[in-house]
Amino acid sequence: MRYKAHNKRYEQLNYRRCGYSGLQLPPITLGLWHNFGGKSIATESKKMLFRAFDRGVTHFDLANNYGPPYGSAESNFGKVISSDLRPYRDELIISTKAGYNMWPGPYGEWGSKKYITASLDQSLDRMQLEYVDIFYSHRFDPLTPLEETADALAQAVHHGKALYAGISSYSSKQTIIMNNLLQERGIPCLIHQPSYSMINRWIEKDLIKTLKKLGIGCIAFSPLAQGMLSAKYLKTVPKNSRAAENSSLDKKMITKSYIFKMTNLDKIAKKRGQTISQMALAWVLRHPTMTSALIGARTVKQLDECLNSLNNLNFTKSELKEIDKYAKEEKINLWAPSSKR
Repeated sequence: MRYKAHNKRYEQLNYRRCGYSGLQLPPITLGLWHNFGGKSIATESKKMLFRAFDRGVTHFDLANNYGPPYGSAESNFGKVISSDLRPYRDELIISTKAGYNMWPGPYGEWGSKKYITASLDQSLDRMQLEYVDIFYSHRFDPLTPLEETADALAQAVHHGKALYAGISSYSSKQTIIMNNLLQERGIPCLIHQPSYSMINRWIEKDLIKTLKKLGIGCIAFSPLAQGMLSAKYLKTVPKNSRAAENSSLDKKMITKSYIFKMTNLDKIAKKRGQTISQMALAWVLRHPTMTSALIGARTVKQLDECLNSLNNLNFTKSELKEIDKYAKEEKINLWAPSSKR
């Protein structure tokens, strides 16, 4: 039976304006970095897409190399679009990116016009779409002139292959430059996607202020620090967790210092009637400049837990002060090389 969306899906969330634009995004966005790859989409993953949309999540975030293997998350998402979500296309915000390694040779990564243009065409083909809503430069390329990357993003918008352009993991300085370059080409920089969480706070130095000043929206990825901001690792490293798999999360990051901080954050969260994960998402969304928090989930249960964080987004000054005692950098920013150039 073909999926039919819940008729009260827009009564559950308070959507947020993305910078100075006319676009509103849900406070929680579902990312397809993990758990949506493979030869075919898993039943639970498909259920997550439907559950998210039924609860008002209209924004789905992808990239060319999400999987594994590369491209498979987009292909699987495209199959769901074709089989079930096509009638709702005008209600969806679909994002993708280009910047990291995708195929062999000198034209398979970074920020050249050659690579970015080819990558977007391939992404549209995999997802069976005529356009994406947001297309990102996934990382800053130190060897390609920013003018060329801006040309590629602007071309995508002007040719109708993307409605908006965004950037990810750019420093404050490079964000200002790219914003100016895009404006010169007749399009705004809609949104920036940096990593940000209680234990990865680099954007607080200057980027968040820059985005507010320029009127650029902000969507934080890895707000749960790949599961580190949860009770998951308080006692042991569970099987099938990212730390156990040593994939994008190194088991060595689960230190005594980390466990001490999480134990105390867990106590604060419980006083608020939340889990650590729920409090961590609410904490990210406390910024007026923060448009959305980008989450990943393995199950519908995890997805619901994250969405339920929206039931309590308010913090007292004393709560924030107490959180700051334990919300310290853990040197987990895997994407720092891009934002430090």
